[in-house]
Amino acid sequence: MSTPVIYRPLDETDLTDWGTIPTMLEGRSMTSGRLLHRGPDGRSECGIWVCTPGKWECHVTRDEFCHFLAGRCTYVRDDGEVIEIAPGTIAFFPEGWRGVCTVHETVRKVYMIR
Repeated sequence: MSTPVIYRPLDETDLTDWGTIPTMLEGRSMTSGRLLHRGPDGRSECGIWVCTPGKWECHVTRDEFCHFLAGRCTYVRDDGEVIEIAPGTIAFFPEGWRGVCTVHETVRKVYMIR
């Protein structure tokens, strides 16, 4: 089996439409992406995720590591913690994290969910 690789993820255009965010509060964020790998149990996965502007409720159901490559957004955790995201930001959202995400400029990230 060959090693899954995506070269230049910022420039990747072979993306699949993953639909709208189902928990929208304002606007209509559309998502797309490319799956790089999914584990045999289906729980773990990694790839590229793109999301257009809007505001939505966010509930993290499994640990997620993110490296944001483009765009700007703000995450506000339910306890009030504010996380400003810009290109180059990395973040870890633990299982159970809840809050609101506002995408100001289309975001592109590489992610790993476990």
